[in-house]
Amino acid sequence: MDALIKRPGDVLQDMLRAGTKKNNTDFTSLILKAIFAGMFISLSAASSSAAIYGIENTGLAKTLAGVIFPVGLMMVIMLGGELFTGNCLIFFSRMNGESSTADVTRILFLVYIGNLIGAVFIAFMVFGSGQFDYSGGMLGAFTIKVAVTKATANPVRLFISANLCNILVCLSVLMANACKDVVGKMLAAFFPILAFVVGGYEHCVANMYYIPAGILAATNEKYRQIAMDSYGITLEQLQSLNLKTFFIDNLVPVTLGNIVGGVVLIAIPFYIIYRKKEEALI
Repeated sequence: MDALIKRPGDVLQDMLRAGTKKNNTDFTSLILKAIFAGMFISLSAASSSAAIYGIENTGLAKTLAGVIFPVGLMMVIMLGGELFTGNCLIFFSRMNGESSTADVTRILFLVYIGNLIGAVFIAFMVFGSGQFDYSGGMLGAFTIKVAVTKATANPVRLFISANLCNILVCLSVLMANACKDVVGKMLAAFFPILAFVVGGYEHCVANMYYIPAGILAATNEKYRQIAMDSYGITLEQLQSLNLKTFFIDNLVPVTLGNIVGGVVLIAIPFYIIYRKKEEALI
């Protein structure tokens, strides 16, 4: 077993070293890695939407999306991108006294901004590519529906859902770090993310793509009309797709939920349990 994976205590030590290294990363490298991560997650989100928009069975659609979406995190892990949700684990270094609260806040803020830039860029690119014209504009209408659902959801539910999301994302990151080979890392990234997508939980960086993509799709009269005819989207709901609902109504509760899920529900208890390197594998 030890030859295949690291013990949890060793994983924690690796994460502490990574946190110290990240704290010393220059601004340009950090922001570019964050932009990459936002792009990777958004590309997987766009591809999963393109695969499922014509599937009526909810369970089947979510399962197929769950099979495709993990590609984004795989790229982040293998290419060293900086993803906000996974970066919540940098709180390990704060608990260990190796980073200050200001250091952690700075890194998370810069990564968040970089993720946002990368995600919105991909939303514009996908819109400009004509992909939303699939099936006579049905993908564009589906993109609107997804965005409307997220922009008008109950904030308390969004917050709780985001907690559940980042529990799984952070566990995926920890599991990938525990693996010593590429196949193990990919499988570790795949299954928890599959679970989060099938569960329909809220990921702030994914939403940085989904809602802007829906806002852009809603500028197309054909997509709007199909969304109203096929999905029952109302004019009032279409008007709800704006920067206020994007940032305030969705990203605020989802981001806070992702932070709580990653920091309070994973990073803090994991650190308390495994801060001694000799802790046994369970």
